[in-house]
Amino acid sequence: MLYYAACKAAETVVYLSRKIRIGIVGAGFIAAAHYDCAKTVYGSDFEITGVTDIISQKAASFAAERGINHFGNFTEMLAKVDAVDICTPPYAHADNILEAANAGKGIMCEKPLLGYAPDKKDWDDFNGMETSKELMLDVISKKTNAVYDAVKKNNTVFTYFENFVYTPQVQKEAEIVKKTGAQILRMTGEEAHKGNHAAYSNQWKFAGGGSLISTGSHPLGAIIYLKRVEGMARYGKPIRPESVSARIHTLTKCKGYDDKGFLRCDYHDVEDYGWAHVVFEDGTVGDIIAGATVLGGINDYVDVFAANHRTRININPVTLMETYNPKGAQFDDIYINCSITTNEGWLKIGMDENWLFGYKAEMQDAIECLEDNKRQPISGIELAADTIMAIYSGYLSSERLGQEVKIEKIGG
Repeated sequence: MLYYAACKAAETVVYLSRKIRIGIVGAGFIAAAHYDCAKTVYGSDFEITGVTDIISQKAASFAAERGINHFGNFTEMLAKVDAVDICTPPYAHADNILEAANAGKGIMCEKPLLGYAPDKKDWDDFNGMETSKELMLDVISKKTNAVYDAVKKNNTVFTYFENFVYTPQVQKEAEIVKKTGAQILRMTGEEAHKGNHAAYSNQWKFAGGGSLISTGSHPLGAIIYLKRVEGMARYGKPIRPESVSARIHTLTKCKGYDDKGFLRCDYHDVEDYGWAHVVFEDGTVGDIIAGATVLGGINDYVDVFAANHRTRININPVTLMETYNPKGAQFDDIYINCSITTNEGWLKIGMDENWLFGYKAEMQDAIECLEDNKRQPISGIELAADTIMAIYSGYLSSERLGQEVKIEKIGG
């Protein structure tokens, strides 16, 4: 059974004819979410074999709670699995991808594809805001080329876990674009909230940047994906990003910032706001906003302005269910929505967010592709590479006060 008819064909990948074994790399928040989503996958024969983390006790606890194996390191686990689910901070992705691809293993990689980190000798004193973005882009380019080549050379089934792509709303828009032969003229998209949950996200060396990469990668990935869909439908090849202009700011560090305690503001060397203007090969454009200074829950959307239709893609909040609560304490034990600061008044209820936000679908697609052996996921290495190159080209643009920067096309 094919979950996504849109998946393109790929050469056969040979796996052993038995249950697919998957190992999780990293034992944090996103690993737990992936594990929960894996439990909802249907129609495929697989198992989550085990987990590893550089913090051994963290992995041991994660494994014990779920009744799976705890491996001492990545290499040890790699020998016991058919695929890996990479849930580490971005700085660690490249090494894991290269080792897994060269070992012939399938790969699931949480967004973003990569993140710039300093050499170990410079680790303690590193400041991302003060480091040359031209240097960063050069390093990211070399690493992206390396992982792209390794995935292609080894014919690896590689799933880029960009959940915006897998939301039912974006998939419905992709259907509209394909079936009507739509030309998308411009798109706008945003992800913003009151601050990233991950403790490490306030430091560039772990996260690879601030809002532009941590939240901006979502709407950026979606608009790049939809232009790929358009290009395949109209011309038989994707329409790729050509250049970018961007700016970033740390608003919670501006002079006179009045901290009321609602927003996260412990940033060491990353931005909490950014925007980027992307120009595609065909002259059409996309604009994204990324931030951590928004109250009232997560603000996720993509707006599509095409020559033949107009679509508003509301990812979060949605209005499938709204409830009025006159007394906050009544709802203390009820999950309402991500990143809200009150459970009183009119509330937009998040229902099965793992489905609505695409998390279940990306896992379903990844495992089906591993088992099917004849196709690549709809969100793969090409989308991952274009997105990360656009982001770091955006960081260089911001360093140059918004000057347009050409985006290198990985893979030609």
